[in-house]
Amino acid sequence: MSAPETSPSRHADTADPHDRLFIAGAGIGGLTAALCLAREGRAVTVLERAESLAPVGSGLQLSPNAMHVLRGLGLEEELRRHAVAPEAIRILSARSGKDLARIPLGAHAEARYGAPYLVIHRGNLQETLLRAARACPDITLRLGADLRDARQSPDGVTLDIETAHGKDHLSGAALIGADGVWSVTRRRIMGLRQAVFSGRTAYRAVIPIDTIPEEWRKVTGLWLGADAHVVHYPLSGGRQFNIVALVKEDWHEETWSAPAARADLLARFEGWPAACRTLLEQPESWLKWALCGMDPGMSWINGRFALLGDAAHAMLPFAAQGAAMSIEDGAAIARNLARAEDPVKAFHAYQSERQDRAERVLRLARSNDRVYHLGGPLALARDAVMRSLPPERLLARFDWLYGWRPPE
Repeated sequence: MSAPETSPSRHADTADPHDRLFIAGAGIGGLTAALCLAREGRAVTVLERAESLAPVGSGLQLSPNAMHVLRGLGLEEELRRHAVAPEAIRILSARSGKDLARIPLGAHAEARYGAPYLVIHRGNLQETLLRAARACPDITLRLGADLRDARQSPDGVTLDIETAHGKDHLSGAALIGADGVWSVTRRRIMGLRQAVFSGRTAYRAVIPIDTIPEEWRKVTGLWLGADAHVVHYPLSGGRQFNIVALVKEDWHEETWSAPAARADLLARFEGWPAACRTLLEQPESWLKWALCGMDPGMSWINGRFALLGDAAHAMLPFAAQGAAMSIEDGAAIARNLARAEDPVKAFHAYQSERQDRAERVLRLARSNDRVYHLGGPLALARDAVMRSLPPERLLARFDWLYGWRPPE
């Protein structure tokens, strides 16, 4: 998917530069926001520090709330070709190896929420968004454009960027920071506190599905253990299998992601049920990520600057909503910019609309962190409650989350 810097389209050339909107970051949230803004007729320039965009990463979950936005962008059919709609979330005990609960998904969830619940490789999602952005005349994509600083005035913003050809200065109406957990927009330009390490690490691997037992090929598996849990599900139309092992540990690496020693990981899961150990033994190589998050209650906006996705509210992955919240944010910021001519007013409306919901999800992820990793008598009590709840009731607990749709 590597490509040279995209040239501005004829439409972009003729647009009033003072009306141009800038987005820092060509990830899932940034590209979604760009597509939603372009649908509203706004000229957008996406600035991406990387020289090329390769389909990297592992799996993620696209729940119905996110799929409503992506459907509105006309991307559902293509995404379904790369994704899998798991039949259920199968929750198991790492102590006994027995099933605790089964939350129905598949056709049941699609009928309930009006959109599918999909699992997909992050690279396939980004590639789909990127292809749509490149085909849109209102979107200019600038790769290899490193945002160094930005200033604002009552009339607009001025950005300082560095490229392989030197320094450049860009002027426009507003800047949206969609540049991830380690956001330059958040830290350097808006002066906000960064995310902090949570004390947990995620080990991730994607492998061919051929050697995986049939019982795991159509469901999302979730194994709960003391201070660790394992998640796995199919990807790539059922051709690949995603495994994530999450553990409590310190982080001593120089960067926030690094190769992981297979033997060290397996040692952490010694004594776990054989069925789970068999899955963990399949990958020959693993990558690990330090899990970082932010506290609720901090502002995402400052005048003509605004944040979305992980740059605004990085959260632990224990609600499987990081990508979905970025997608929802992208739709919301575009909708509010379309309604208000003044970006400052639009950004206030955006934060008012989004913050409570995003922070409720952030708190859910923190709650799941505690619940998933219980040990001793508390784990036994949790397991008993899960076994007692009907599957329909387990799913209904997420109606507030999965049942969201973009406001008309």
